[in-house]
Amino acid sequence: MRIGELSEATGVDVETIRYYERSGLLQEPERRANGYRAYGPVHLERLSFIRHCRALDMPLADVQRLLGFVERPQADCGDINQLIDEHLARVRARLKSMQALEKQLTALRTHCEAGHTAAECGILHELVAAAHGEACACHPGAAPKT
Repeated sequence: MRIGELSEATGVDVETIRYYERSGLLQEPERRANGYRAYGPVHLERLSFIRHCRALDMPLADVQRLLGFVERPQADCGDINQLIDEHLARVRARLKSMQALEKQLTALRTHCEAGHTAAECGILHELVAAAHGEACACHPGAAPKT
C-alpha cells in the first residue's frame, strides 16, 4: 500500500508517518520501481501500535522502548511495568495540576455575572490585579510585589 492508504488505514497523518520513519520508530519501506513507498502489513501493525501508545499520551521515547520489547518477546516485562508506572505517575500529577487549575478558574468565574460592560467585569478586575502582583481570586495567597 502507498503512504496515503497507510494514513487512511491508521488515521495517522502522512507527515507524521514520514517523521516516524526519520526518527526510526517505523522502518522505511522498500520503494517500487516508480519511487513510491510500498508499505505492508508489518508497517500497518507497527504504526497502529505507535498510534495506540500515542493515544495513551505516551512520549515517543517510551513508545520506542516498548517497540524494543515487541522486537524481543523473551525479554523480562519488569521494565514494561516500570515504564507504565512512571507514565501513570506523570498522568496523575497532570490530573492534580488540572484539578487545581479548575478550582482557580471556578474561583475566578464567580467574580462576574453576565450583563456587565468589560469595565465592570469582575474577572478582568481580578486578572488586572494579578498582573499588578496583587492577590486575586484564583491565586489568593499570592504575595504582593514590592
